[in-house]
Amino acid sequence: MSDQHPGTAPAPHEDIWSTVDDLWVWLDAHRPLDEGREAAVLPRVLKLSEEVGEVAQAVIGATGRNPRKGTTHTWDDVEAELCDVVITALVALRTLTPQTREVFSRHLERVKQRSLGSGGEA
Repeated sequence: MSDQHPGTAPAPHEDIWSTVDDLWVWLDAHRPLDEGREAAVLPRVLKLSEEVGEVAQAVIGATGRNPRKGTTHTWDDVEAELCDVVITALVALRTLTPQTREVFSRHLERVKQRSLGSGGEA
């Protein structure tokens, strides 16, 4: 049992990796049986492109940049679409490797070092 208050979601770092695995298992169970690992990556990467397009659509809608449509989205919609991008990217990464957490953590550390240096501050 956790120390969380009723009705609150777990901290992302506590549940994100098991959820990514669960989503991968679900998607993997629904792919063609003759499809190998490389072939499974293609639709997941294409899905990522679709999700990025939805972020762009939400930003255009939140800023009212389409004069024909006006304001059609909120910044909450943009946040949700960005979350979809992250989830989709992590599931695509999981499709490539079962060591998703380790691969991501190593890469994030490299980006942190490259961007923030050894002190970790901007």
